[in-house]
Amino acid sequence: MSVHSIVCIKSVVNTTPKGGTRRTPSNSELNPFDRPALEAALRIRATMDGSITALSMGPAVGAEALAEARAMGVDRTILVSDRSLAESDTLVTSRVLATAIEKIGSFDFVFFGTRTADSDTGQVGPQTASLLDIPFLGGVHQMEKRDDGWEVQKTMDAWEEDWQVLPPAAVAIEPRAFTPRPVGLVGISRVYDRIDLQRWTLSDLKLKADSVGLAGSPTRVAALKRIRHDRSCEMLEGEPDQQVAALIEKLTLSGNIW
Repeated sequence: MSVHSIVCIKSVVNTTPKGGTRRTPSNSELNPFDRPALEAALRIRATMDGSITALSMGPAVGAEALAEARAMGVDRTILVSDRSLAESDTLVTSRVLATAIEKIGSFDFVFFGTRTADSDTGQVGPQTASLLDIPFLGGVHQMEKRDDGWEVQKTMDAWEEDWQVLPPAAVAIEPRAFTPRPVGLVGISRVYDRIDLQRWTLSDLKLKADSVGLAGSPTRVAALKRIRHDRSCEMLEGEPDQQVAALIEKLTLSGNIW
């Protein structure tokens, strides 16, 4: 049986922004929560055969993340990039990804990371699935093919749930469930020797500029500021029992113990 998987990935900024941050290869990387999603798709292909498409929306630097996905072993990479997409919120991002997935054609599963390391909303996976009108399961840590469909195990708080699902479906992968395979410099350099990346713009997706970006986003970031923590460090002297007694006394006086 052949399984076609689409893995939606993102290039995230790995440094704390000061004002506006221009994304460059030096300050951006593949979202770490997307690596387990890629690994999950790769393991299914190893047992079921088929193909994997990695899809990303963002600026040109997103090609770096897609190159890493290609080095991990995906078969096809697509970058949706257009200046009009700047400042898109999660709903617009989901709409663009859903449109691109429909353009790709038939598929069995769409994989997502559980969240992104920069915005941390966890909204794009379920929103994209809703727009595609397909079932969505989050917190997935195991997937197995059965005669009557797929058995999917997921976690929810302290519970483990077993689900049966028929493709097409979307899943968000529990980040601790799949350890991503290492990708060496040789693998990445081999990808760059033969760059095979499809670039799509809004015109390719037949989307209008006023429906994406800040103009098409119903939500926007109103403010961004660093959280300041006023902390101090005090070393307690003496033997361990004396240090424990001194610590309890300080906590009691400060009201931080009950």
